[in-house]
Amino acid sequence: MLTRVLLTFISITSSVVLFSQTQSVAYPAVGKGVATTFVTDYHSLGINSSALGWGTGYDGKKFTMGATEFGFGIYSDSLSSDKLKKFYKAVKGGVMNNSEDTLNWMEQKEAAADYAQAGLSMFVNYNWGGFSYQSAKFGGIAFNVRESYQWYSKLNQETTDIIFRGKLSNYFDSLTVVFGTDTTTIANSDNIAQDTLDHVILGTISVPLNLSQITKGSELRAVWNRYYNFGYGRKIFGKDSVFVVYGGIGGRFIQSMAMFNMVSDDNGLYMYSSITPNFDIDYGAIASMNPSTFLQQGKLLPKVVGNGYGVDLSASVILFNKLKIAAAVNNIGSVTYTRNVYKVNDTLLQSVSVNGLSDYNMTQSVNQLLRDGGILSLQGQEKYKVANASDFRLGASMHFGKVFSFGFDLVAPFDRNNPGSIANPVISFGGEVRPVKFIAISAGYFGGGIYKSNIPVGINFILKDGAYEVGISSYDALTFFTKNSNSISSAFGFARFRF
Repeated sequence: MLTRVLLTFISITSSVVLFSQTQSVAYPAVGKGVATTFVTDYHSLGINSSALGWGTGYDGKKFTMGATEFGFGIYSDSLSSDKLKKFYKAVKGGVMNNSEDTLNWMEQKEAAADYAQAGLSMFVNYNWGGFSYQSAKFGGIAFNVRESYQWYSKLNQETTDIIFRGKLSNYFDSLTVVFGTDTTTIANSDNIAQDTLDHVILGTISVPLNLSQITKGSELRAVWNRYYNFGYGRKIFGKDSVFVVYGGIGGRFIQSMAMFNMVSDDNGLYMYSSITPNFDIDYGAIASMNPSTFLQQGKLLPKVVGNGYGVDLSASVILFNKLKIAAAVNNIGSVTYTRNVYKVNDTLLQSVSVNGLSDYNMTQSVNQLLRDGGILSLQGQEKYKVANASDFRLGASMHFGKVFSFGFDLVAPFDRNNPGSIANPVISFGGEVRPVKFIAISAGYFGGGIYKSNIPVGINFILKDGAYEVGISSYDALTFFTKNSNSISSAFGFARFRF
């Protein structure tokens, strides 16, 4: 089960949800679809730390503080928004511990058919708190604490069928059924009565296949990190009204609560995992032989299973106080996992005793894969080091005072195989218009990665000359107008102050 800490993120966003991780927690940039040359203050951390040297953009205001900024999102390359809503409701029910067993045998079969080969991306971002100070002489310094959960899966038909149907999967040719003290083995077929299915304890196959054969073409990556971000940026040289160069440096201390990284392709099956005990995964007897076994659960927050660091470098240019150009390399570093570390053994899959999924919550497939009696054969490890989901950014924008601005972004992963990375380069265009000084309306376009064509929109209210901000955005307005949209999305913040 997803730990209850995620309840903070998902229950707050119970009526709105969000996708894409290229704007982090900078909700004012979400509606534009672009961020590299639009973010300032602590929002620039992990995006473009050189922007800390630009100032707040509001006269007389050098400090910025913020909290309770969040987003949650789901995207699929083939599932409709209706099916994504079922997934979202199932995730929410699991987090709030009020989910109900809703899928019968036939519905599990239909769900497996829907999800097979469907790319599914989800993420949650939450800003616990942020602070920055910016001045012309000193430059800018910032700090914030951010929670981030990322999920991506694309599974072949057979793997999806086993995950959703467990021991009743078509992969197995016989089922072990127990009625009281009577144990019998029957052939697996599509015409078994539900009463008999309810008493199945094991699915077995007479001629088993290797895990690498069963899962070939499948990919599942998930990571849950807490980032303690910091950064500094300032003017390096130039004349303000003509040409100015800025530089920035940033970094972060990373605490990780969960990592799962599995890919099965022509090179074979690869899987490493490290997950906090708060997820209640029962590894069975294998845990006693694992040198990194850790059982203690956190009470207020889940226990950390890995620690690491990340480094950011950035530079930007402002021409004639109108044109901004910036480039950044973010999150170069790694996380080392030392608790509950497991890798996979490519053995024959002869039997499974776990049940199939009771709802559409695909995040529960990690439990199906790892737990005792589940799909994967595990081997404990002392530790495992994972490179961060680092990226390269290039952006440019034109600014006509505070009335109108527009620009573009290119965000590319250093290695898409690292958990939490965007799948492929994302290109976006967007801007903002202020019909009155206290309202900013934004819109844009982005595509690439695993995304198709998306139209982000947003509105931000800037009160008392920037002293207070509140706003809401969506990564894809098409969600609200078409039934065949492949996403459901939003971002929100209501506690940003400047003074």
